Amino acid sequence: MSKNDMISPAVAAAVGLGAIIGAGIFVLSGTAIALAGTYAIAAFALVGALAFIIALELGELGSLLPNVKGASYSYTYKALGSELGFITGILRYMALATAIGAIALGFGSYLASFLGMAVSVYAIPFAIALIVILSIVNMFGVKKAANLDFGLVAIKITVLLIFVAFAMYLAFSNTSIGFSNIFAGSPGNNIIEGIFAASVAVFFSYSGFQSISTLTDRIKGGAKGYVQAIMGAVVISIVLYLLVVTAMLILLPASQYKIAADPLSYALSASHAPSWLFAVVDIGAMVATASATLAMILTASRSLYQMSVDELLPKYFRKYNSKTDTAENGILLSAIIGILVLFAGNIYTIAAIANFGLMFNYMIIGFDIIHFRRNKADAPFKMPGYPYLPVISIVLILVMLAGMPNEALVIGSATIMLLIAIYYTLREVDRKKVVHVRLFK
Repeated sequence: MSKNDMISPAVAAAVGLGAIIGAGIFVLSGTAIALAGTYAIAAFALVGALAFIIALELGELGSLLPNVKGASYSYTYKALGSELGFITGILRYMALATAIGAIALGFGSYLASFLGMAVSVYAIPFAIALIVILSIVNMFGVKKAANLDFGLVAIKITVLLIFVAFAMYLAFSNTSIGFSNIFAGSPGNNIIEGIFAASVAVFFSYSGFQSISTLTDRIKGGAKGYVQAIMGAVVISIVLYLLVVTAMLILLPASQYKIAADPLSYALSASHAPSWLFAVVDIGAMVATASATLAMILTASRSLYQMSVDELLPKYFRKYNSKTDTAENGILLSAIIGILVLFAGNIYTIAAIANFGLMFNYMIIGFDIIHFRRNKADAPFKMPGYPYLPVISIVLILVMLAGMPNEALVIGSATIMLLIAIYYTLREVDRKKVVHVRLFK
């Protein structure tokens, strides 16, 4: 691989930010405030701290295994074996593939609304067009896709900073709008319950940074460049999220928020913002969803390719264009699943099931770290706080899993059981030998 094919840590961080700062902050921030009131800030900070720990774990694992393209799947496959690798890999891929459709639908809705067209009629056609276009962009190569994402990320960060600046301007210049609004409301139920409910809702606003882990071997500077990229993406997203939520509470007391798909526009409307600012936020939302869709297609396709290379999926998905560094059949299947999701009806349920898979993956990452450390693996970067931070991340994610919607828990658990059945059926067909492990000696 030539130096010209490598990407800088800044561009790699942009890929992660493209996946992190997607529809979440434009959609879920209002839901978090409705659930936790002014304590939504605490929920974003708590989940941000968890994301920071997971990023440290991925930093060590990525520096240890720089040539794999499956991120958390690959780490689990190497650390804990093919069975758990198969389960986490499929769950992760389906989460990413379904997220393509869910996020693209957000883009289609924003675009239809921005153009003054019927959302119910044009949202899906616009979403399909986006998936097709971004799949073609991915086909041209990782570097071109990453560079495009860099530009999109710059735009949406600028839009969010404009939103924050507007709120701060009003806070200092308008006596009826000020920092006192931040403390003007609290959740109707128990504070801890409110923070917990909001944390479950916003956890996925931080998801996506492991997309950088699929590009480890393409990042300039090796392990150092990779760690800089993933930690930079998480820190920037934490700061930006806290600023945006604070700005929303300045513009409108927490008690007036409700669960709605356009919380930023809702806050602007309440503060009588100029029409140009509404247009800027709508454009930012479209750029955010487009950027996140682009990153999801890239990450999903490379995960599918890596599972095929490890012979846990058919060799059809092993098709790989070394010139552009793209898994072409993986991109094609991911686009098809993303488009099919658009017609699945209840996007909320699908998204909740997908989120179950991502959360399960993040939990297993903690066990991966423990395995490699106990086996004296010599990673170029070692996360601080071991073993306490990995244990904390596992416990926090278990708590959040317990708080997920019952429907998502039931379907997610059933999916794991189905994958176990499929795995052992395929083992029997291939007459694989049974492996016996002694847990207690």
